[in-house]
Amino acid sequence: MTLARTRKALDTQPSDDYTAPFSARAVIWNGPGNGLSIEDVVLDPPGPGEVAVRMLASGVCHSDLHILDDDWDMPSPLVMGHEGSGVVVALGPGVGQHPEDPRVGDHVVLAWTAPCGRCTRCADGDGHLCAAPIGGDHRTAKDQVRIRRTDGTPLGIHCGIGTMSTHQVVATQAAVRTDPRLPAVQASLVGCAITTGVGAALWTAGIQPGDEVVVIGLGGVGLSAVMGAALAGASRVIGVDREQAKLDLALQVGATCGVLATDDAQTEAAIQRKCEGRPDHVIEAIGLTSTIELATRLVRPGGTTTLVGLPRADATAALDMYKFVFSGSRIVASNYGSAVPCTAFPRLVRHAIDGHLPIDAIISHEIALEDVEAAFDAMRRREGARQVIVFD
Repeated sequence: MTLARTRKALDTQPSDDYTAPFSARAVIWNGPGNGLSIEDVVLDPPGPGEVAVRMLASGVCHSDLHILDDDWDMPSPLVMGHEGSGVVVALGPGVGQHPEDPRVGDHVVLAWTAPCGRCTRCADGDGHLCAAPIGGDHRTAKDQVRIRRTDGTPLGIHCGIGTMSTHQVVATQAAVRTDPRLPAVQASLVGCAITTGVGAALWTAGIQPGDEVVVIGLGGVGLSAVMGAALAGASRVIGVDREQAKLDLALQVGATCGVLATDDAQTEAAIQRKCEGRPDHVIEAIGLTSTIELATRLVRPGGTTTLVGLPRADATAALDMYKFVFSGSRIVASNYGSAVPCTAFPRLVRHAIDGHLPIDAIISHEIALEDVEAAFDAMRRREGARQVIVFD
């Protein structure tokens, strides 16, 4: 894959004037088989219920790779990225009247689901399952488009936030104020990997002090799940991966031991030896059929398997129903760590500031926007945990 040649720079308002259309630079996915381009784009000023954000950092997540590798059916063209932090630079009409609204100058982490606050799911406190999240169609609807190519072509933005852009206009609910003491590079990962992984351990699985936990797959989300299990007080946290370097990382962020995965039978036997039986919890953070099936076999009777990893859109997994029913075990799906961003993000940021979430340990490289293609190639090779784009 080769990045398309960049387009001619846009001659428009300077980047510190957000009262009229202003310029930015973004990574754009051009549709199946057409790869990425890095282009100058133009954004509208924020409208009612919106804010403009100058991005400081954006993580490069495996979900972005799923889009690039055509694993999912997605609209295009689309500004990439769904994991980022920035500073609010402008408010749309009516924003700032509510005490929770961000103000100009606030540091924010962007949430890839912005709960509507009105549906039944939101009323029940399950904002991550909102029936009508703002920007849930990647802001491709005509009345939601705020970003265009220099020729006027409208662009969608991934998950309503499109963080791989120097600037972005998003729904107010998607810009969550957080403590600026946490460096922006670390804060960006709270937007996806940390919340998804730590939340899966704390809020979806409900790990309790003394539990034994296995985490399969030690990418950014899996390593975050290890952090979450340690934070919950698990007595044993076993990381499982094919790469020794990732097992070493897991030990740095809270794992008590690791298992180097080989074939399923040997891996299963090695885990059982480490657990002296079967674990209370297994968190699957890859999304492969084989590891999902392995996870359901590993857990003890009455234990919980938590599925976090996202597979290809058409993936299925088999389950021995007879054994499963008699085991009394549970399988639960974890969407965004069962988190409500407006309350979860500040809490996780505080944990990081207090030293309880070693986010910096999982950041492999800080890169420029132009390095994103190499970052995806490294991800395909399973190198590193998280690369983060840092904006000037």
